[in-house]
Amino acid sequence: MGEDSDSGSYHQREMSQHAQAMERLNLSVNKPKDMESYVGYANLPNQVYRRSVKRGFEFTLMVVGESGLGKSTLINSLFLTDVYSSQYPGPSQRIKKTVKVETSQVLLKENGVQLRLTIVDTPGFGDQVDNSNCWTPILDHIDSKFEDYLNAESRVNRRTIPDKRVHCCLYFIAPSGHGLKPLDVEFMKRLHEKVNIIPLIAKADTLTPLECREFKKQIMKEINENKIKIYEFPDIEEDEETKENKKLARRNGPKDKEHTPNSLKERVPFAVVGSNMILECNGKRVRGRQYPWGIAEVENLEHCDFIPLRNMLIRTHMQDLKDVTNNVHYENFRCKKLTAVTAGEGKRPNPKGGMSDKNPLEQFENEKDEHEAKMKKMESEMEQVFEMKVKEKKQKLKDSEADLQRRLEQMKKSLEQQQRELEEKRRNFEVEKKSFEESQKMQDERRKLENSKTLDGKKQKQKKTIF
Repeated sequence: MGEDSDSGSYHQREMSQHAQAMERLNLSVNKPKDMESYVGYANLPNQVYRRSVKRGFEFTLMVVGESGLGKSTLINSLFLTDVYSSQYPGPSQRIKKTVKVETSQVLLKENGVQLRLTIVDTPGFGDQVDNSNCWTPILDHIDSKFEDYLNAESRVNRRTIPDKRVHCCLYFIAPSGHGLKPLDVEFMKRLHEKVNIIPLIAKADTLTPLECREFKKQIMKEINENKIKIYEFPDIEEDEETKENKKLARRNGPKDKEHTPNSLKERVPFAVVGSNMILECNGKRVRGRQYPWGIAEVENLEHCDFIPLRNMLIRTHMQDLKDVTNNVHYENFRCKKLTAVTAGEGKRPNPKGGMSDKNPLEQFENEKDEHEAKMKKMESEMEQVFEMKVKEKKQKLKDSEADLQRRLEQMKKSLEQQQRELEEKRRNFEVEKKSFEESQKMQDERRKLENSKTLDGKKQKQKKTIF
């Protein structure tokens, strides 16, 4: 009993000490921090910022559309530089007989930040009489850049991997007002799983505001009907850029507030106007296009969606475009490529783009069954080929036998004919021989008679001489 009481008191003292330690720990946690407790990991974003600024940024933009839709002008307007100039004209000035992918690079600097911009244009797209498979060079270019990046990741030295993957594709739609063309639908269906597609209505100043809104609704309806996946804008918090957009909207936004889009998703497809000309409008210098009825301002939300497109493409969503390209499109390509390698050169990857989740034994059995089925199919095909060849050989033998039989009959007939001719000649010869022999007998008898007559005459002469 004494030992039990001692052990119980020991446990009680241990529990009380543990409770006091927990109270001190709670007090230390709830105690407000002072400046001496500052560690410094809150400075990590600054370190990332300095390293990113020192390294610079890369962005690849692809522009696709028919010639004459203002692609070169819009690119120059977006980045406020002469990416295309008189020395290096735009794609519409370099129309090719076939679609050819061409790239041009420019280094942009703004407030100490460098951006290596790569523009991919496709001169000749949609300009031919037969535009079938005109998207093949573009698909091959995108896949080749994915392939180059995958090979660079597989090397021993991976410290510097240039990112030449296409991060965004601006697809220009002609302002016809009648919806998408079959070429537009087919192109976007072919590329929507390879690159971020942002549809644009080119030369929106040729449409009235009502026509533009109806045209946008028609385009989005056809995109949804054909299950085309365009770039989806993520929900971002309100920051300085969105505040700036609201200031611009309040300053020169549309008067018809009922039809004013409140987000970027409502503005898709963006109706844009491009111009590099500086004009005077109400005492202000603006970029726009001069018409007899007035000026179509590029940076006016009432006239076009150029400002939302520029803010989205450069200021707010450029990094998200790169992230989607890397995490979605490139990962799908990489997964399909590696699946094809692990499954064998002749075996195709999972059509859904994911890795196979089958048991290795089950997969082996499936491959074995596929191989046996393939061998049976090959065996049946070989049997059919063999039977066909045997039939052909039999037919050839029958034909040759019939030919030989026909030739034999002809030879028999010719021999019989020759035999009859010989018999006829032999009979004629016998007749001639018999007639010749008879004539010879008659000649012999005639000579004998003549000889006998001559002998009788000589005897008579001798008798006369004697007498």
